[in-house]
Amino acid sequence: MSQFFAIHPVNPQARLVRQAAEILRDGGVVVYPTDSCYAIGCTIGNKTAQERIRRIRQLDDTHHFTLVCRDLSEIATYAKVDDAAYRLMKGLTPGAYTFLLPATREVPRRLQNPKRKTIGLRVPDNSIVRALLDELGEPLMSSTLLLPDEDLPHTDAVDIRQRLENQVDLVIDGGNCGVEPTTIVDLYSGMPEVRRRGKGSTDWLAD
Repeated sequence: MSQFFAIHPVNPQARLVRQAAEILRDGGVVVYPTDSCYAIGCTIGNKTAQERIRRIRQLDDTHHFTLVCRDLSEIATYAKVDDAAYRLMKGLTPGAYTFLLPATREVPRRLQNPKRKTIGLRVPDNSIVRALLDELGEPLMSSTLLLPDEDLPHTDAVDIRQRLENQVDLVIDGGNCGVEPTTIVDLYSGMPEVRRRGKGSTDWLAD
């Protein structure tokens, strides 16, 4: 049965954040809130946990996971970022955006797009996940919590626990964070291209 932590969305309890990070370090799969919708994640190096997430969501090998990072400097560890991409991301982070960038050697091959060798990265504007990332000291490998045969992510943590209590190790209740996914911005070619319009505004495209 999964553990269940109710963590304050503005002032996360440090004790619970530390316990959540330990569960992740021990190989756990965790459901957590973001600034767009609930997500499911694990540590980067945990291939077994990644496969558990694939089974929960019934994903094939072509699904692209995202690395959820603390800040732009951490993004630069895992992706090749030119000056133009950095300036754009600096204005949009933290926020509800996922950026597609060429991966560095720090990214396991199994997380990269097999053809383009890209990786999705984001810096969420959510106090719980940012505290968790600070405590963990590394990005989370993450995917939107969209269950098979369902059109929208779940927004109620109690409901999520009931659905997944035998499949995940921890559900973090951070309140309702909505169902709208991130806006995906492809920066691979050097010119930003919006691949999916989501919660993150695209008004900057008119600049």
